[in-house]
Amino acid sequence: MPIQVLSEEVAAKIAAGEVVERPVSVIKELVENALDAKATEIIIETGEAGKRLIEVADNGCGISYEELPLAIARFATSKLKTAEDLFNIRTLGFRGEALASIAAVSRLTLISCPPHAEHGGKIVVQGGKVETYEPAGVPPGTVVRVEDLFYNVPARLKFLKQDSTERNLINALISRYAVAYPEVRFRLVHDGKVFLQTYGHGDRREILATYYGVDVARQMLEVILEEPDLSIQGFTSPIALTRSNRRDITFFVNGRWIQDVALTSALLQAYHTMLMVGRYPISMLFIWLDPETVDVNVHPTKAEVRFRQPERVFSAVQRAVRRALLAQPVGIHIAPSVWSSGTSHQMIDPAWQMAADLKGGTAPNNAQEVPSPSEPNTSFPASPPLKQTLLPESRIPLLRLVGQVGATYLVAEGPDGLYLIDQHAAHERVLFERMWREREQGLAVQPLLNPQPIRVPGVRVDEFQHYVPMLRQWGFEVEPFGGDTFLIRSVPAILRNSDPVVILQSLLDSFEEDESLLEKETEARLIARICKRAAVKGGQVLSREEQEALLRDLEACESPRTCPHGRPTMIHLSVEVLERQFGRRGSR
Repeated sequence: MPIQVLSEEVAAKIAAGEVVERPVSVIKELVENALDAKATEIIIETGEAGKRLIEVADNGCGISYEELPLAIARFATSKLKTAEDLFNIRTLGFRGEALASIAAVSRLTLISCPPHAEHGGKIVVQGGKVETYEPAGVPPGTVVRVEDLFYNVPARLKFLKQDSTERNLINALISRYAVAYPEVRFRLVHDGKVFLQTYGHGDRREILATYYGVDVARQMLEVILEEPDLSIQGFTSPIALTRSNRRDITFFVNGRWIQDVALTSALLQAYHTMLMVGRYPISMLFIWLDPETVDVNVHPTKAEVRFRQPERVFSAVQRAVRRALLAQPVGIHIAPSVWSSGTSHQMIDPAWQMAADLKGGTAPNNAQEVPSPSEPNTSFPASPPLKQTLLPESRIPLLRLVGQVGATYLVAEGPDGLYLIDQHAAHERVLFERMWREREQGLAVQPLLNPQPIRVPGVRVDEFQHYVPMLRQWGFEVEPFGGDTFLIRSVPAILRNSDPVVILQSLLDSFEEDESLLEKETEARLIARICKRAAVKGGQVLSREEQEALLRDLEACESPRTCPHGRPTMIHLSVEVLERQFGRRGSR
């Protein structure tokens, strides 16, 4: 095939593909332009998750009527003039590609007016071609309206996810920028419904509460580090508040949201030895340093940067977060009881000793008390085997209970050696298999005498509503109660002694939607999350009867050796291993 120069239309679409991947990419570029224009109020509206409509309005410095055609031209910008300026970028945008790229794959309307101009202007572009250009009497500021995104690139449109997924990405983006710029008023509207609204008071913790909820925002630890030419501010979660993935780790560098593996590693290193494997903190850190020491021109979407002194930045992040963790007050986290009433027993968080060691303290000797059962075997009723194997079959022999160690592990003797059993993981497995079995045989439902309200952060209402139909099939009767509040009217009878609000809140905190999963696999993950929250916790002292009941139920499970998440429930030490360790066989 001979070499040929691509047409301007094809070249524009290729360039647009690097900048505009999906609706959230458009919103990111437009919001950053508004921030560069010194806007104090930004309103974002979408229709059909941005596929039909995206509109971003701001009260910034605006664009004069004469410069509107330049604004939608490629490589036209007011933010730099020479190549040397690339190494001293003080704005979020600088390449002059965003509006041109967006206009190439949509129907774009740009309306703008500077504060003291006699009039503003309006320009309409469709598929990269100007259709209308005229003066207009409009208020100061800028409005960018993007309609029918990817109408001329249908292949790209087919790759977009469901509307709920696209909206969640937009919610996460605007929430992060709202926290990064607390002095700016943000308003996010999807299909006429307000999902996020901030008031520009400058209080970052208040904005965190709109995204993560009040309880999470209250627990977040403040991170502050001031050094010459380097400043770090933000929030990070205590060791008791974690997620199952890295999606809630956020970094802003000089006001720009970036993704950096090395910075994430530095953050996780600050939590070294504090978090369980597979758990990650919630962190939102804002790093400010001399623009000349940061290269932002290394990625088409400006999502990556390079530091002139990376070791210094990574070390500062690690030290700032570690200092915040060590400064938190040390206390005891009491796990909720899964039993109804009766005599009391003690419960100590095994993670306390680690925190105490870091602070130079000692473990408390006044353990708090929680209720235990009034009669044995009520929390772990024995269950017959499932009809269908949920995981590869891996039975365990009948075991004889020895006792409990560290208020977390059960010790049992079998015909082939010693078994150490994680009570939390074991109870997860028991609850998981019982729920699946009862679902097949007819799930028993327990109506709540007083329906429990659960508040969902506005930006996550869509995500929660996505699970409501599936939750109903599992005994959770949940209905909207206006705004961001839902009512829980019933729960599965097997979980009647657990807090339904805490259980359902954990879905928002931990469950990450994966649309590639089959429906039954998604259900399994959902129920696994519920069982994880409802299971007895490490640090919870069990009575002898409760230990026996848990052991018998675990023996009856189809897959007793792992919890629903794949973590082992037990460690087996064979007689041969014990004999070798004690020098009775094979070591002489």
